[in-house]
Formats: sequence, C-alpha cells, structure tokens
Amino acid sequence: MSETTHDGTVAVTAAPSPDEGLTADRLAAKYGLSVSGARPSLVEYIGQLWGRRHFILAFSQAKLTAQYSQAKLGQLWQVATPLLNAAVYFCIFGLILHASRGMPQDVYIPFLVTGVFVFTFTQSSVMSGVRAISGNLGLVRALHFPRASLPISFSLQQLQQLLFSMIVLFAVAMGFGSYPSLSWLLIVPVLVLQFLFNTGLALIMARAGAKTPDLAQLMPFVMRTWMYASGVMFSIPIMLEDEPQWIATVLQWNPAAVYMDLMRFALIDGYGSENLPDHVWAAAGGWAVLFALGGFVYFWKAEERYGRG
Repeated sequence: MSETTHDGTVAVTAAPSPDEGLTADRLAAKYGLSVSGARPSLVEYIGQLWGRRHFILAFSQAKLTAQYSQAKLGQLWQVATPLLNAAVYFCIFGLILHASRGMPQDVYIPFLVTGVFVFTFTQSSVMSGVRAISGNLGLVRALHFPRASLPISFSLQQLQQLLFSMIVLFAVAMGFGSYPSLSWLLIVPVLVLQFLFNTGLALIMARAGAKTPDLAQLMPFVMRTWMYASGVMFSIPIMLEDEPQWIATVLQWNPAAVYMDLMRFALIDGYGSENLPDHVWAAAGGWAVLFALGGFVYFWKAEERYGRG
C-alpha cells in the first residue's frame, strides 16, 4: 500500500495483518494451537490414569520400600509403629483411665489394636495426600502425567502397608480367642470401601496442600482430634451413655468410626452387631462413593494449576 506525501514523495506502508483484531482464543483456534498442560476432559483424564496404572503401582511400591530404608529394622517398622502406639494407648486408656469399661480384656485389646491399625491407614493416607503435590514439585514440573497419579499412589502405598500389618492384627485377634470364621471374609469389602474413602480424601487434601503448603503443619492436630472423636481407644456408645444420644450417633456415623467398627465386627468374636450403628454398611458405602467421586472431580478441576506459580 502506498500514498503520496505533501512534498510529492511516495510513502509505502505495510498492509494490515490478516490477524489484526483477533483475540488470543481466535488466534489459537486459527493456527491449531492449544494451551500447554490444559485440563483434559474427565473421560480423557480417567483414560490417562488407566494408562499410567503400572507407574502408579510401581511408584507406590518404591515409596513403601524406601520409607524405612535408613532404619536397621527396615520394613518391620510398618508393624512396630502401630503396635507401639497401641501399647501406649492401652497403658493410658486401658489401665489408667479404664476406657475398656463394658468390655473384657480379651475383647478390648484386639478392639484397641484394630482401631489403631485401621485409623492409621486413614491418617497416613491423608498426611501423604497433603504432600503429594507440594512434596513432589520436581516430578510434577519435569514430566507430563495425570497429577492424580500421585495421591492415588500414596493411598495405594498405605493400603499395602496395612495389608502387611494385617498379619500381626490376625495374630493378636487369635491370641485373644477370635479365630478365623466366615465373618473374616467381611474384611475384604471393608478394606475396599475404606481405600476408596481414603483415596478421595487424599485427592482433596492434595489439591488443598498444593495451594497451601502450610496445611501439612496443621493436619497432625486435625487428625489427632479426629482420632479421639472416632472411638479408637474406647467404645463410643458405652463412653457416652450418660450424654445426649445424638452425640454418640454423630460420632459413630463419622467415616473413621464406621470403618473401624466394621473391621472389629468382622474380626473380633466378642464384638457383635449391637455395637454397630443402624445401616452401617450403607454409611460405609455412602462415605466411600461420596469421597471417591467427589474428591476425584475436585482434584481434576485444578489439574492445569498443579506445579505452577
């Protein structure tokens, strides 16, 4: 394009760009560009996770192996830690505070050990979930993979650790007169439901921890409060028999208490159905589905923001 100036010379101006006036979105669409690290659709995301299933399993196994690699007793600490916690709680709550009231010793000891092992499963899943993104930023920023692989892998690691510890739990139960029976088959669905619940909660905490790393410092206090409110060391209905009924009902329906009660019912002969809240299996399934699906969608919605900033 040219035009004559006031002194008679000809000035040449550049032709307007065909992209002039287009927004960034239209420019990207015109040239087939896409946002780097953009969040895929939910169905695509599930497919990506399934494609990384071998990585998830291998990563969880590697973390489990490395967890106690510097300790002389190695993997034995997977069992020793919750057992030592149970021993401390028994001394304080069983012998000094008499939290075992209403239960004979041959029921209370496996009751306590089961509660400690089962609650530790949830507690460890939550704590590892909080640090799943913030503690692995190097991996998140260096490689492209569905970020949900990390909290899922950490939950799977805790499940493997619990399965290893179940050998000791079985030995404790049999040592106090609860021998294998058909009710022990209920352990499988209880573990499946609790794993789904733990994984959903780990996904929620992973997103929260990625945005607020200081949450990892707060969560031990939250988990300790949750433990005391879930009846790990005592029977909720017996301990609160003099309080308004709704308090015991609320505490029994919290998910940690639900999964502990179901495991105790399956494992301990002297812990009957009268100790369980109404519709306990529906509650266990409801908590699992609610947190597994809700936590997964909640985590997926922030997929493109992990590792940035």
